[in-house]
Amino acid sequence: MANIVVAFFLCGLTLIGASEQRNEDFLQDLQRFDQIRSLGLQFAQFFRNATIKDLALSDESPTEEDTLCLQELADFSTALSTGQKWALKMIDSWGSIPSGVLIGNYYDLGNYEECLNIRATNSQNGTIRGKYCFLSANPFGILGRSTVIGASLLVRTATCFPASCSGAHMSQFISKLSDKLLSFHIPSKVFKISDSSCQTDEAEPLDGLTIFTIVLLSVMASVVILATIYDYLICQNQDQLPVLVKVFSARANARVIFRIVDSKENPNVIECLHGIRCMSLFWVVYGHEYIISMLAPNINMFSTSSWMEQPYSSFILHGFFSVDSFFFLGGMLLTLISLRSMEKTKGKLNVPLMYLHRLIRIVPIVAVAILVYMKMMPVISGGPLFKDGYSGLEECENAWYWSLLFVQNYTKEICLGHTWYLAVDMQLFIISPILLIALYKWGKKAAGGIFVLMILLSGCLFATQMVNEFSMLPKHTTTAASKKLYFATHTHAAPWLIGFLFGYFLHLIRGKKFQLNRLVVWSGWIVSLALIFTSIFALYPATKKGAEPLPLVADASYYTLTRIAWPLSLCWVVFACMQGYGGMANSFLSSPVWQPLSRISYSAYIWHVFVQELNNRNTRTNSYFSDYQVMLKFWSDMGMTLTMAIFFYLIIEAPFSGVEYFLRPVKKSGVSNETTPANESQKGNVDDKESSEINGPPISEDNRNLDGPPISAEPSNAA
Repeated sequence: MANIVVAFFLCGLTLIGASEQRNEDFLQDLQRFDQIRSLGLQFAQFFRNATIKDLALSDESPTEEDTLCLQELADFSTALSTGQKWALKMIDSWGSIPSGVLIGNYYDLGNYEECLNIRATNSQNGTIRGKYCFLSANPFGILGRSTVIGASLLVRTATCFPASCSGAHMSQFISKLSDKLLSFHIPSKVFKISDSSCQTDEAEPLDGLTIFTIVLLSVMASVVILATIYDYLICQNQDQLPVLVKVFSARANARVIFRIVDSKENPNVIECLHGIRCMSLFWVVYGHEYIISMLAPNINMFSTSSWMEQPYSSFILHGFFSVDSFFFLGGMLLTLISLRSMEKTKGKLNVPLMYLHRLIRIVPIVAVAILVYMKMMPVISGGPLFKDGYSGLEECENAWYWSLLFVQNYTKEICLGHTWYLAVDMQLFIISPILLIALYKWGKKAAGGIFVLMILLSGCLFATQMVNEFSMLPKHTTTAASKKLYFATHTHAAPWLIGFLFGYFLHLIRGKKFQLNRLVVWSGWIVSLALIFTSIFALYPATKKGAEPLPLVADASYYTLTRIAWPLSLCWVVFACMQGYGGMANSFLSSPVWQPLSRISYSAYIWHVFVQELNNRNTRTNSYFSDYQVMLKFWSDMGMTLTMAIFFYLIIEAPFSGVEYFLRPVKKSGVSNETTPANESQKGNVDDKESSEINGPPISEDNRNLDGPPISAEPSNAA
């Protein structure tokens, strides 16, 4: 049978291991906790012989709620004494004392379904239902000593009581039981059952926003289905397909996703960018998988500290370089696309249309994501950890509008924490017309000014870290350091500006072929790989146990210089692949298999955290933290993420992007016939589209991307 105060034993051993007590203290604590080992049997025996007087929660007159709870507890006591199955299930579903406490197993989930499925008739001909709650225990109130862990550690174990009893009822009751059954007093504040952790099988009524979300998704899916049916069964000629049907048709939009572009047919395609984007996406999702897994109820929680000292962990701890990869790609593609468009329009840049396109492409999917994250997660599934909903639920309820204004990286509450990248990318995109016009008018002089700006911003990053004495080492970093050094826009401007300047360089050398000797090629790859691996592994010695603290100037220099070193290494990778010196790297990065994934990378980024948290909160048993287990979870979550990405691309992203078809001015051909909106749409949505393509998805003269994630300032991925 489960133990009502399993937290005693869990917390005690955790406390002992954390405080590095002397042997005699250790033995004394074990003797004290020896009384708790058989408490489960004592608790069952207590309930079998309990009376109403024993169950009284206070000396005051009970309220109606108190009376109902006491009555159902009395019925439970009677049922337990007669061996009725439902009462035995209520005890059997509790969490038990686990093994491996000394390595961090302080979370027991009990049996969720067994508790919630309990049904019985009470003495008043009513129904007794099970309520699943977590009993949280503060270990520092048990032994009365401070430890190196800190007083915030809570041990949780599952309990099951009649649904009429509140968390406050049971907290007081458990405290009373502990005084009766144990030889030493336990302060009441040590144990707590919060109503926020309690669940029953009674479904909560859907609120208005949840209903709106369901209706919105249902309507959009229905319209897509109807348009697809019309496309398949009614319209025989694809060239005559109405533009409205083409915008919503899953058949037409699916062809956009899975279309393979051959670089031989279009010299403007930079094939390796697909691979860089997709590998960076994998890196982002894989890094987030580790974060989610570390927060899961693992049986070896303390092993994460030793894991952080392994060389392999550097790939995860420094996964923020994947973000720099996307800033680099965004700046580079924005320059290439815009300058080519400005050449055709003799220097004119339609800034309002740029911003409008950006908002149309990004805002709808983010807005829907906020609704789904907030309201649909409990509707879709459930489990012991589901009561609180999405981890950023409170932030979304209080500050969702900051995310739609793309300034959440400077606020205290970030709704959908992983979307901070969109805010930074949008803010850089807003200032981009100034830089683009300067480049077009003043050329290399403007490029020199942008280079100086990049150096100044890097100096600002270095000064911020030095003045505030911030460290970015995982074991020393703080929330304040993350806000000022990681979320701030100017701290990520260097990779974006380097990509911006590199795009200008590629624009100047377009069509040229460089003949490089083997020494130059090998030197380029060696330097590039050296920058990559130095950025990832330079801090590995400082993460070792007992290592000397890294000097502040070294820490600041590393964090500042790697913001420059990483995008510079990518400059060589892209240049070498374009010029035919990529070898195996180019064969891998330029594989056609990356193109479909690249086009849904933005949607995949938006939804991957939803899938990861959904699966994590849906767990019924404790997990085991290891690199292999995380890898297994990554591939399963990645498969579900891509499925969701395709679904939401077809019902949200692609249809809303089609709004642009109706906003574009009608262009007249040089002869007598006129290009109708429908023809223009057919030209830009499904078939060959326009001839000036970069990285697969096509672009047009107004800097639009009709074929996937916006590639002008890639809002695809972040960490």
